[in-house]
Amino acid sequence: MVADLDLEAKVALLSGADKWHLEGVPSAGLAPAMVADGPHGLRKMAGHELTLAGAEPATCFPTAVTLAASWDPELLTAVGTALGREARAQGVDVILGPGLNLKRHPAGGRNFEYLSEDPLLAGTLAAAVVRGIQAQGVGACLKHLAANHQERFRMVVDTIVDERTLREMELTAFEIAVRTARPWTVMSAYNRLNGTYCSDHRWLLTEVLREEWGFDGLVMSDWGGMNDRVVATQAGCDLEMPGSDKALDREVLLAASEGRIAEAEIDRCAIRVVELLIRAAANRASEVTADLDTHHALARRAAVEGTVLLANDGTLPLRTDPAPANLALIGAFATTPRYQGAGSSQVEPTRVDDLRTALSARLDGHAGVEYAPGYDAVTGATTDQLLAEAVAQATDAEVAVVVVGLPGRYESEGFDREHLALPRGHSQLVEAVLNTGTPTVVVLQNGAPVVLPWADRAAAIVEAYLGGQAGGSALAAVLVGDVDPGGRLAESFPAAVADLPANANFPGHPKQVEHREGALIGYRFHDTAGVPAAFPFGHGLSYTSFTIDDLEVAGDGTDRAVQVTVRNTGDRAGSEVVQVYLRKEHSVLWRPAKELKAYAKVRLAAGEEQRVTLALDRRAFRVYDVAAGAWLVEAGSYEVLVGRSSVDIAARITIEVASDDEVTPATIPAGAIATDEEFAALLGSPVPTPDPVLPFHRNSPVSDLPETPLGARLHTALLAVAHRRIEGTNDAADESSRRMFEAVINEAPLRAITLLGGGKPPIRVIDAMIDLLNGRARDRIGELLAQLRR
Repeated sequence: MVADLDLEAKVALLSGADKWHLEGVPSAGLAPAMVADGPHGLRKMAGHELTLAGAEPATCFPTAVTLAASWDPELLTAVGTALGREARAQGVDVILGPGLNLKRHPAGGRNFEYLSEDPLLAGTLAAAVVRGIQAQGVGACLKHLAANHQERFRMVVDTIVDERTLREMELTAFEIAVRTARPWTVMSAYNRLNGTYCSDHRWLLTEVLREEWGFDGLVMSDWGGMNDRVVATQAGCDLEMPGSDKALDREVLLAASEGRIAEAEIDRCAIRVVELLIRAAANRASEVTADLDTHHALARRAAVEGTVLLANDGTLPLRTDPAPANLALIGAFATTPRYQGAGSSQVEPTRVDDLRTALSARLDGHAGVEYAPGYDAVTGATTDQLLAEAVAQATDAEVAVVVVGLPGRYESEGFDREHLALPRGHSQLVEAVLNTGTPTVVVLQNGAPVVLPWADRAAAIVEAYLGGQAGGSALAAVLVGDVDPGGRLAESFPAAVADLPANANFPGHPKQVEHREGALIGYRFHDTAGVPAAFPFGHGLSYTSFTIDDLEVAGDGTDRAVQVTVRNTGDRAGSEVVQVYLRKEHSVLWRPAKELKAYAKVRLAAGEEQRVTLALDRRAFRVYDVAAGAWLVEAGSYEVLVGRSSVDIAARITIEVASDDEVTPATIPAGAIATDEEFAALLGSPVPTPDPVLPFHRNSPVSDLPETPLGARLHTALLAVAHRRIEGTNDAADESSRRMFEAVINEAPLRAITLLGGGKPPIRVIDAMIDLLNGRARDRIGELLAQLRR
């Protein structure tokens, strides 16, 4: 089919038809394929613009951070199945998700959209979502490959990370999902990786993704993330998205005419696009309907399973027979819940449950629920009057439930958080209610860790995360004990952000961030450095109790079966997550104190017990030997630790593993943050210096323009145009969306003006503008300003 097309038609296939469609092949009867955002719910846009508001209604499931806290691959497959079914029903061929970047720092603005700080947990859960989506004949898209760990200057920043850390951490997560779930598509990240834009990165997209992992699908750029179409095509990035009115096609055609790119290289990418079109068409043949009531019930179950009981002195579950005489429900999120993140993943829900309505209905006739807002749901600010009302309600109550968290303006795609604290108004509210002496249950609605200086004063703390459209009813069921809170943390909650070695280089220089902490993120840092987390990775309480014992390890070499007996020793049904960690006792390499290598969620009735088997294979024992360029297993003693969290270890045993591999000794940093010399040794090259501001080029961020007087004028003009466009959309009324767009505009590279603007102004105008800024073609300033305004 591709062979029958002329060169221009082949090149046209390598960029989108518009914001949400691939080009079809009319001569072969292949219609365009449609893609849509959808990590936790479908966001099919009715029009063709890059806006956040105005999507077709769809089930808003809990976000990735909440789903990951379930530690339940089967549940995530069920959610993926529902996502795929709704996509089929709405005519969407590829869902742009799940997101798989590891959580390097808890202040990452998009952490709610990612699964975990641990590669095994993230990779297996992402694979589960992919399997569910694709079982419905809809493609999934793993994103963002790779090392996209921050929002600040994400389209230009260069992530500097050593190969061993990259492979053992983030790339392991992607590898697990690619090998076990075989996604139709993968999305390259915006950022540079060790000097090369991910869309241009042949080592990443071809040598690792395709040749090592066996990926046979399509790679697309992130929206506006195409750097050099010629280099990207040669590197293995098949598709530029969104469509930019073929702004870069002529560059590929010129390169072909000059012999800088072979037609066979263009054919290779065009074939992958056509293969996706064929696959989509085959699955589009039959009509599918989605049962939205069933999906809402599934969203509720997922929210329950992802709710983490962080602390409890016995106040929870709330009594229902007899119920508290008076229950104070405080916090605007109880009526206007924060149930999803902000940015491109924002879903238009089919309905939304709120805690106040659900809890009042559940306790109707048993207890009065008195409500006070406490703060403004949008800004998070409070007033003396709001605090006084809340205190009065709490003082008269037998139990107070305070719902706080992070408003959308605090965490979103497009910008990172400035700190880990709750809004000042939320903290003031919690402190005021605690000071009444009434037993206080604090419920958190947020997409990432927060610091809780009052934690030891609360009767209970419930991390509800972003629970999706059914989060309110799920939370009510957890609070009254109709269900057991099933969640365990898939990320560590630090006591202070200053404790974290990643914090020294987060978000870093606008054009360069150095991962000098290596693999010391999350529990790998806390447990290795002896700096306790406020709430550790894997932690979560239940309304019942469990024991884990009778540990045995069978097998030889790296093929091992870990067996334990799990008993529910309480008086009600519940779930426990069995977590298996490995520790190498003596190594020629630096290693964390322990690493997660297997896990299983176990549900047991009161008094029930189950023998649980968890498999370990070569992957569990392997390390990446940079000098050998291979995954190797180091012989020797390994401690197998089985527990309820990374610090709550119930049983341990030492095993001996034989191996003929010779692992090369490598640099071991003296501290948690590598020095210049140590980091250079880990990189195998000198630590690069960030790019200078001048001269300007296509990848100069818009924010650099004021460095020159002429650039300052252009900067003002560009921002004025951008603000007019925002004001003309439904996103203008939403503060988090506005803040996201402002950050994206100011931190985007100059090329993105064309690529995200539908090809307007043409890229040649951007190039001429750059010439002008660099002191050339000054006589054209009036013409250029006029074109930019148009």
